[in-house]
Amino acid sequence: MGRVLPFVIAALLSVVVLFTPESGVPTMPPGTDKVVHTLLFALLAVTGLYAKIPRILLWLVVYAGVSEVLQALITPLHRSGDVLDALVDVLGIGLGWAIAAAIRSRRRGPHTTR
Repeated sequence: MGRVLPFVIAALLSVVVLFTPESGVPTMPPGTDKVVHTLLFALLAVTGLYAKIPRILLWLVVYAGVSEVLQALITPLHRSGDVLDALVDVLGIGLGWAIAAAIRSRRRGPHTTR
């Protein structure tokens, strides 16, 4: 459970961030929403890879799209689905993958050449 707990916490955070009704979302400068989406999905990717969840990157891409559709369909939220949000979610997944790869590379130590 130790490796999975950070991902569970990140996933719960994502549900709060993505599905809070519009009235509960603080006013932010333009573009902040995209930064939040990118960082949130980077966090999901890093923690999901750390937990060694099979096909996590694929599942996160699906989640990115589905979350935007649900935002548009769940009318009491008064939120709208945004294709650009889904795209920056995928950007965040890629960023998370790169961060996880860099961490793995550092843990292995310097490579020697012959």
